[in-house]
Amino acid sequence: MTASVLVVDDEETARMVVSEFLRTKGYEVQEAGTLAEAREILSQDGTDIIILDVRLPDGYGPHLLTETSRLPRRPQVIIVTAHGEVGMAVEAMKNGAQDFMEKPVDLLELEKSVKRASEMVAMRRELNHLRGKASLDKFIVGKTPQMKAIVELAQRAAEASVSSLITGPTGTGKEVLARYIHESGPRAGKPFIDVNCPAIQSTMFESELFGHEAGSFTGATHRRNGLMEIADDGVLFLDEISSMPMDLQAKFLRALEERSFRRVGGTALINVDVQVVAASNRNLQEMIAKHEFREDLYYRLKVVDLDLPSLAERKVDIPDLVGYFLQQYNMSMGKNILDVTPKAMEALVNYSWPGNIRELRNAMERAVLLCDDAAIDIGHLPLDISNPVSKIGQQPLPLA
Repeated sequence: MTASVLVVDDEETARMVVSEFLRTKGYEVQEAGTLAEAREILSQDGTDIIILDVRLPDGYGPHLLTETSRLPRRPQVIIVTAHGEVGMAVEAMKNGAQDFMEKPVDLLELEKSVKRASEMVAMRRELNHLRGKASLDKFIVGKTPQMKAIVELAQRAAEASVSSLITGPTGTGKEVLARYIHESGPRAGKPFIDVNCPAIQSTMFESELFGHEAGSFTGATHRRNGLMEIADDGVLFLDEISSMPMDLQAKFLRALEERSFRRVGGTALINVDVQVVAASNRNLQEMIAKHEFREDLYYRLKVVDLDLPSLAERKVDIPDLVGYFLQQYNMSMGKNILDVTPKAMEALVNYSWPGNIRELRNAMERAVLLCDDAAIDIGHLPLDISNPVSKIGQQPLPLA
């Protein structure tokens, strides 16, 4: 795919010479004579490379460096300077410019610089493609109607940027589904802040979530932004939200409702636009009945309710998951294992999986590590899977 170039220069002749030269080299080129025109073109989010003059009629060209840093796809920038502005150009490179050139521009040197920039663009596209493919592959939808319905609902939640509550046993992939929501909607490319609620001391929870001002408590030597502020424009994932202290739940609910809060010890109102995704392996309705979780917060979080089944309830998906993990660990360990023997697959399908997908992932990691053959066999699996204790009434699940 050809890189698109924006030439920003108020000298029409110089701009036309550069533009026509790049067009002959196969680049898609647009032109702008002012910062305002450049901003209008950049707002369409289709520019890969900017060739940017410093002195423009309506402002200082390198200001675009700061502005483009906030774009989901930041263009590569080549600064064009007049004689004596080299110090400024070096400063611009520190702020994110890829290269600088002095006027009059040497077209052959410019071609080399644009080629380097286009290579960076190509690498970025490939990386984004691989990341996107990995994120979609990583959450295996499977064959069960229940999982297909969950993923469809998750996509709707992502597109609408509404609060979601993911429930289900430990190890069923709640964080993976939360990341899938983040990467499937308009907030992809924006922050994804993962908060492990049980790991935060109850006395520090408010400060972690909302931040604090200097001097607000002993040890607060400087201002600190909270995780909710850092997640602005993105997704805040609260894993095991059942661990959030009761006295903080009311403040968090108010922050969700008003889309604003104050730092601990602060008076200024901080406005944020955050999509909240929460997860819990505990039954929150039972906690509400015991006055351990706020009912109003529960209903505010579960605009979309996503209840993940255990792996035992979706055994038909185990072969797909096994294939995915085999591919991943082949890559990470430099192996080339091609298959899983029928006997090993039967053992994997018939096992009860109390640890759910996380346990399956660990079992596959071990199997790939131990396997030096073309296929994983039953001897490569953990003993409790390859030789489980028989249980009365437990019937093997036949393979399709």
